[in-house]
Amino acid sequence: MTEQTVGFIGTGVMGKSMADHLMRGGHDLLLYNRTKDKAQELIDNGAIWCETIRELAAKADIIITIVGYPADVEEVYFNEVGILKHARSGSYLIDMTTSTPLLARKIADTAKAKKIYALDAPVSGGDIGARDATLAIMVGGEKEAFYAVKPILELMGTNITLQGPAGSGQHTKMANQIIIASTMMGIAEGMSYAKKAGLDQENVLKAIETGAASSFALSKLAPRMIKGDFAPGFYVKHFIKDMNIAIQSAEAMDLKTPGLIQAKNLYDQLASSGEDDSGTQALYKLYDSQA
Repeated sequence: MTEQTVGFIGTGVMGKSMADHLMRGGHDLLLYNRTKDKAQELIDNGAIWCETIRELAAKADIIITIVGYPADVEEVYFNEVGILKHARSGSYLIDMTTSTPLLARKIADTAKAKKIYALDAPVSGGDIGARDATLAIMVGGEKEAFYAVKPILELMGTNITLQGPAGSGQHTKMANQIIIASTMMGIAEGMSYAKKAGLDQENVLKAIETGAASSFALSKLAPRMIKGDFAPGFYVKHFIKDMNIAIQSAEAMDLKTPGLIQAKNLYDQLASSGEDDSGTQALYKLYDSQA
């Protein structure tokens, strides 16, 4: 599927880089974002600005969304001037927002009735993965639609897996976020412990990042903690949103998630102290204040 017209909605921390990869891959790129300024660099590089979602949806062969919250997804897709009202029959919809499995199924069912293909395809890898086109992309939907758009997804990520029917991508992302939640507590605690013990934190990291404690988060975010760099690769407020979805999904399956709940409590404390727009590595601040 080459040189298709791709509509992209949501040019935030990750979306901007993802959209740029699509354009560099040879696709005509239509853009819509609530704040045009955030899309200006892409426009300057050749992307076409659309004044409304309706305009974008009517012109695009493939429409990709990566917005903030499930409520934003609902509005973008189901509003009277939204995607599902104006996308063409035979087009492909790919929601890469971390949202709810239930909403993903609702989009897919509505799209199918209109002879439109829909996939839920949340991602993991943060700003670095988006910048380097190495995102993990977890997909839910029909196999035919998945393979039709896989070349598009391959421009943004390297680990692309079809997990099952609609909603399965979102369930997979919830498993991912549950693991990250407890991992972030461990990294923040470990780096604070090293500091309290009077150790060189960078030397400690060098010793442990290739051992049993190794992880993407440890290698990429612990250095930011040590340097006091709390700029967002992934916002605290969005991680809290994800954890809320994961808790609700787990409760619906009668699954207890004590690690997730504790992490959510800590991030709520962090947000209440004014760190909503910081990166998730800012959790370290709660521990560092004691070190």
